[in-house]
Amino acid sequence: MGKKAFVTKELVEEIARKYPTPFHIYDERGIRENARALKEAFSWNPGFKEYFAVKATPNPFLMEILRDYGCGSDCSSLTELMLSHAMGMEGEDIMFSSNDTPAEEFAYAAQIGAIINLDDITHIGFLEKILGKLPKTLSCRFNPGGYFSLGTEIMDNPGDAKYGFTEAQMFEGYRLLKEKGVEHFGIHSFLASNTVTNEYYPVLARQLFELAVRLKEETGAHIAFINLSGGIGTPYRPDQEPNDIRVIGESVRKVYEEVLVPAGMGDVAIYTELGRFMMAPYGHLVTKVIHEKHTYKEYLGVDACAVNLMRPAMYGAYHHITVLGKEEKPLDRKYDVTGSLCENNDKFAIDRMLPEVEIGDYLVIHDTGAHGFSMGYNYNGKLKSAELLLREDGSVQLIRRAETARDYFATFDCFEIFDRLFPGEV
Repeated sequence: MGKKAFVTKELVEEIARKYPTPFHIYDERGIRENARALKEAFSWNPGFKEYFAVKATPNPFLMEILRDYGCGSDCSSLTELMLSHAMGMEGEDIMFSSNDTPAEEFAYAAQIGAIINLDDITHIGFLEKILGKLPKTLSCRFNPGGYFSLGTEIMDNPGDAKYGFTEAQMFEGYRLLKEKGVEHFGIHSFLASNTVTNEYYPVLARQLFELAVRLKEETGAHIAFINLSGGIGTPYRPDQEPNDIRVIGESVRKVYEEVLVPAGMGDVAIYTELGRFMMAPYGHLVTKVIHEKHTYKEYLGVDACAVNLMRPAMYGAYHHITVLGKEEKPLDRKYDVTGSLCENNDKFAIDRMLPEVEIGDYLVIHDTGAHGFSMGYNYNGKLKSAELLLREDGSVQLIRRAETARDYFATFDCFEIFDRLFPGEV
């Protein structure tokens, strides 16, 4: 069983004549179809809004596509706030969900009217000191502790996570915020990452909806929205079944009508903050085989490295690989697919069965549309790649140029070395 790339060998050969590998490329058609499906799945909730997790793929061209479907931005840093605001977003189009937050970031979020999602009860006083007066709308991030499980399967360990209020702190925090003039409240929680099951959101929703009812009854707070955050994942492995967002949306609706509506809370808006689900399947990292090595194992050396996609090196994450032009060939050779960093974990695949690969072949590394380019870095002085967009009409658009050596050395502009490298430039 395999995954089908949305580019062909012939198209990549054409693209590479203008934009050399490695590069990330995104599929506009797939992004639009997915965003439309999400919007339809939650159309039963009049206040529904998706806040795209900018950290997953912080590219304005891609964010603009999502805006066509009413999506806002979920930001976690100053630069993400700045990017979203520069694109014309302000006020309730932006959710600011951060942790260990510097004062200047809270101040900027308030300045542009973003909804602030507090990560800790101590941030109430911290924010009040910065702003002088708290906003009329605030959200609090809930961490129930312990383990989060579906049936007998443990999905994640919230009790070991650095994020969020305890349950007791939620009640204490809401009372305190009400005393300080906050009128509208949100609840946010993120309990498991990259779930490939239709059950996660409905189970999380029930937990948050029941908490919302208790918070309203015991504190008198007006719960304006409940943010289910992210956690709906992507099937990185070819034998995994993808999530069905319409089934998920319908299941959340049933819980909503069972828990919130009888409590007189049928006006609560549902928010999501999806990054991986929105973008991951619609991005490829395209790289070229430049070396073969035959030692204790068979190695394929490619012109990409962990700078371009660090998830396999960082997490041991699986990303499927297609050898373009050899999709129908038998998978009868075992390789480690490696980059050129001076680190032994710089491997996109270990003991991966592929067809026989030759120098010059192009590889597609799948599902890199989220947390791919965005997690890049410059170790070993490596430069980050270009990002391209495969438009619906088949054309290819450059949406971020590749870094150059000048970019890498730009922050040395206060030293003589920059003038030696780039005479006459400031």
